[in-house]
Amino acid sequence: MPVLGPVCRPTVDLVTLRAVLFDFSGTLFRLEEDESWYADLTDADGTPFDLEAQAEIMRRMTAPTGQVVQLEPEFQDAWENRDLDPALHRKVYVEVLRRSGVRDVQAEGLYRRLIDPDYWTAYPDTAEVLRRLHTAGVKVGVISNIAFDIRPAFERIGVTRYVDEFLLSYLENVIKPDPKIFLRACERLGVAPEEALMVGDSEEADGGAAAVGCQVAIVDPVPTAQRPDGLLTAVGDLLR
Repeated sequence: MPVLGPVCRPTVDLVTLRAVLFDFSGTLFRLEEDESWYADLTDADGTPFDLEAQAEIMRRMTAPTGQVVQLEPEFQDAWENRDLDPALHRKVYVEVLRRSGVRDVQAEGLYRRLIDPDYWTAYPDTAEVLRRLHTAGVKVGVISNIAFDIRPAFERIGVTRYVDEFLLSYLENVIKPDPKIFLRACERLGVAPEEALMVGDSEEADGGAAAVGCQVAIVDPVPTAQRPDGLLTAVGDLLR
């Protein structure tokens, strides 16, 4: 039986909550590899990556915070600013893959999948939650530290119309947990921070919303099959 990851959520004040802000990666969608991604993946010695090594590569490609490998000064600035500039994002993630033992050509191929919205899988309850919040008159924003356009992923599953605002760090020139991005989202949605709930998978990045007065719910970024109703649990009080 799949195990639902923990959801940390404060008691919700139903009178004042008028908006929900969602993170993208590990919250609404997840990058999940296909076996074919690793069919020909070998290290510099020609040794195939085992399952543990494959999982570690995926973690390094999608970790929301923290530095996943040691980098030379040339790449350190790119890492720190990767979600503000697509060119820096590509530069540093290809280097991360190389330092993880992936050969150059294979690293480029994996990176192309990382930034292709068609490779991102929605959590089982993503569409339902967005639709029901919209129907309930609750404003919805998506705030993502990202360096590529994620909106086609929402279009693919037919839920773009349920999202009132997308705030993508490379377009906004600000990243979570900087308070400015949460305040900007609330302003665009026409709500006070105290009237918004931030749902994400990172205490460090998404939890920053608490500093401006938002409520925060943290979901577990486990594989989509293992978290069938984590979003419903996080926002459930708003849908009753």
